[in-house]
Formats: sequence, C-alpha cells, structure tokens
Amino acid sequence: MNTRMKNLNKADKTAITAKETSTPIDKKDSHKVPTDNPVTYPREFPQHESRMNTQAVGQRATRPDGRLHGLGQTQYIDDIKFPHMIHAKILRSEYAYAKIISIDTSAAEAMPGVFATLTGKEIPTNSFGPTLQDQPVLADTIVRHRGDGVAAVAAVSEQVAEEALSKIKVKYEPLEPLFDVVESFGDDSPRIHGGDTNVYASKVIKKGDVEKSFAECDHVFEERFTTQMVEHVPLEPHASIASWDGNGRVSIWSSLGRITLGRQDIARTLDIPQSKIRLVGTIVGGNFGGKNEITNEPILALLSRKTGRPVKAVYTRGDEFVSSTIRHPFVMDYKTGVMNDGTLVARKIHILLDGGAYCSWTGTTIGKGSILSPGPYNIPNIYVEAYAVYTNKTVTGAMRGFGAPQVCFAYESQMDTIAEKLGMNPLEIRLKNAFSDGSSSPTSQRLQSVALKESLNQASERFGWQESEA
Repeated sequence: MNTRMKNLNKADKTAITAKETSTPIDKKDSHKVPTDNPVTYPREFPQHESRMNTQAVGQRATRPDGRLHGLGQTQYIDDIKFPHMIHAKILRSEYAYAKIISIDTSAAEAMPGVFATLTGKEIPTNSFGPTLQDQPVLADTIVRHRGDGVAAVAAVSEQVAEEALSKIKVKYEPLEPLFDVVESFGDDSPRIHGGDTNVYASKVIKKGDVEKSFAECDHVFEERFTTQMVEHVPLEPHASIASWDGNGRVSIWSSLGRITLGRQDIARTLDIPQSKIRLVGTIVGGNFGGKNEITNEPILALLSRKTGRPVKAVYTRGDEFVSSTIRHPFVMDYKTGVMNDGTLVARKIHILLDGGAYCSWTGTTIGKGSILSPGPYNIPNIYVEAYAVYTNKTVTGAMRGFGAPQVCFAYESQMDTIAEKLGMNPLEIRLKNAFSDGSSSPTSQRLQSVALKESLNQASERFGWQESEA
C-alpha cells in the first residue's frame, strides 16, 4: 500500500458534505439547509495489497465493479438519457411464414408525437448475421418467423411509439410454416430460403469402421434423444441507443457482448465505413451468449439519421422471447456397440439441429456439438453426421456451451441405459471407458493432463456414491 494512502488522516477520510462546498452558507439562509443527513461517499478508497502486486493469482481481490453494483450505481442502457432523445418500437410479423404484399405507414406517421417510421426497403444492405448474412434487419419481402420485424417507429415516448405500431397496415400472403425439424429435413419439404434443401450447415466425423464393429459387438443399443429450445432470459433485455452527429458519424450504445463483430455487421448494413461508427459496449446485465450479435442497432441508427435525434429502444420481455436467439433444439439418434464387460467399441450418431429461421451462430454450434457428441470416452470406432436445418421458429444462436449441453444429455443418458442393461454400476462403466492421458479424441487429437477419472472418483467419494449403491 502506498505511503499516501497509509498517511490519510481523519479529515481526508471524511465524506463530502454541505460544509465543504466552495460557497459558504450564509447564517440568514441556514434554515434552508436540509436537516436530514445527505447521502455521502468516501473520497478515496484503500487498495488491497493484492491489487498492488502483479501476482494476483490466489489472492483475495475485490471486483472493481462490485461496489457500484452494491450501491445500485451501475449504469445500464436504460439509465442513460440524452437531450431530445426519442424512443423506438418495432412491429413484429403476424405470421410465422408469409409473403409481404405491402406495408403502409402513413397513418402512423400522421400521429402527433411520431417523428419517423422505417421499413426494410430503406435499409442500405438489408441482411446481417455472424456466420451467414441470411437475416433481414427488417423483413421487406417475406417473413420467416413471428419475431421478424417489418417496420419501426420513432416517437416522443415508448407509449406513443407502441400506439403507432397499431396504425401500420401490413398485407400478407400466408404460407404453410414448417415447425418440425425432422419434416423440414425431408427431401419433399418446402424450401424456407429457396434452393435445393433446408440444410444450411453440416458436419461429418469418421474414425475407424463402425458398421464392421457393430457386427462384432455383444450388444447394440439404439435410442433417440431430443432437447427443447431455451431462452436466455437475462435480467436486462436487449437495449441500444443511436445518435447521429453532423459530421456523418453515428455513436451507438449497445448491450452487445461482441462489439468488434457488431461494428463490422453494422457498417455492412448501413453501407458506411467502420471509421464512421463509434460502438460503445455498456455494462451488460446478463448475456449468456444471447447478446453476441446485433439486433436493432442499424434500425436505431437510421431512425436517428432521419430525425436528427438520439433514439433509444429497449426490448420488452415479450420481444426477448419472440425475437432474440435461443438455444438449439437437437434431435439425436445414438447407436452404440458394447462388449459384455462394458467396453465401448463403436458409436454412430445422427444429429439434427433445429436452426430456426436464420443461421446466427449455428456454424460454431454444429462443430462443437459434433466433436463432443461421442462423449469423453475411448471409443475406437465413431461416425457422426450432423445437419443444421431451417424451420419457421425462433432464431437459434449462441448459448452457453454451443451444443455441448444437448449432446452431453444424450450420451450420458445412454451410458445409464447401457449400465442398467448390463447390470453394471453407472460409475464403473464410466471409469472403464473414460479418457485418460494419451487418449485420442473423436477427431484424433492426443489428449494431455486429463483428470476425468480422478474427478469422478473424488466426486463419488464426497457424494457417498458407493455407500448409496451398496
């Protein structure tokens, strides 16, 4: 701790009060000074020794944002206000799948308090996405799920903007939606994005010869496992503010978790260089992967340019559920060949990822999910094929694990099935097949520093697994 901090006297540590203001309080005005104690904060804070050292590992260190969180002083986007700021709302589709015949915003524009409207035809490059640019900022020809925005309004308040949405007239031609990923995967299914198939990403992993090995196994187990969509539900919903200045630059405050990638996508949609975009990543009130890509930032930027005012938009909880990304639902078919003593010999896996209406982060999810799908077990013969498929459901994207939780549920469930059928202890069959130093992964990566068996043994000992099985 530095000398100055050690020598702080009591006067230096006192809080700032009315007595310390630069203008003395006149005696005749003393009755105007409030009698209750004002909220005071220390001028300076002592620093723990661990913060003064470079070797902080293993030391107790306070979080730099902990005090602000505790005092309720953390500033999120919805706490930020600018002079003359207005508010935006987005009109969502009435249908899961439909052609857009026309959009009439005239009645909304005529409302008192409405500054501007925006449709997809006004967006310079009306598509975005971190992997494939297959998602419109505002749909202008076709909607592919209920969360697609079709128009936006900027008004003096959120209430006026919400009322203006009801004045926008959209004429649709409804189409038959696809909600079942297995049906959408079929050869005869309608093509949601055109082309020859609804499959937009795939992955195949091959190791050894599974078909030959199945014929040599004592037992073969086949099961199907499915998982559901999961919404992140962060306490802070998606929120952004955009403000365009007279020099042709736009400043955007956003709860994005990946501002560099977001800036690239915004520049592309607005058709301006990144040097004209200032993207400020604010304190994020919960992400979990759901704020890894842009949402309404280009819309607010264009509304700000049209109105000459800062424009803010904050998702409602309903917006979060219908239009933000969710975890991929998986349909997983597992076929596993095992010997009588519980040795895993072969595993064949077929996975369908329900990608929803657009790609988002599916490219990463299908890769991680496929590689991890055989589980942390020594299996000499593996065949994995995975397909990401479009449906007319909510967009699936990044969420903690990127496909790992889904396949973990499947392979561990089947390990329990195998153990039960063979009359083995579930812990025993896992220890028998678990990875160790020198094991080869499904992609033939040589593994080092593997502590899986040690972890299982320690966990079972502390949990009392052996006693509960006795």
